[in-house]
Amino acid sequence: RKILPDREPADLDMDAVFNAAKESGIALEINANPRRLDLEAQFARRAVEMGIPLSINTDAHAPEHMDLMMYGVMTARRGWVTAESVLNTWSLERFLSWVQNRGR
Repeated sequence: RKILPDREPADLDMDAVFNAAKESGIALEINANPRRLDLEAQFARRAVEMGIPLSINTDAHAPEHMDLMMYGVMTARRGWVTAESVLNTWSLERFLSWVQNRGR
């Protein structure tokens, strides 16, 4: 849930989004900025259940915005997402292997 609801969420066919991500071998993003908080917790959980990795991004435009990461982590936790499913917790070796082999 957005902390500062500036606008309504996009009306997306989330089944299509998940299927396209799975078929293409791409990750989905949890945007941690309180004005965004895109990919709500229930969708993060569903992505993980489908084997789609996630990234958590602060959408930082200034160094002090890095503190926003906690909101993305809280969203992930509400969706029962563990570090195992989050790209930016992986070792460099594991991440590069995923990049080279994604979608295969």
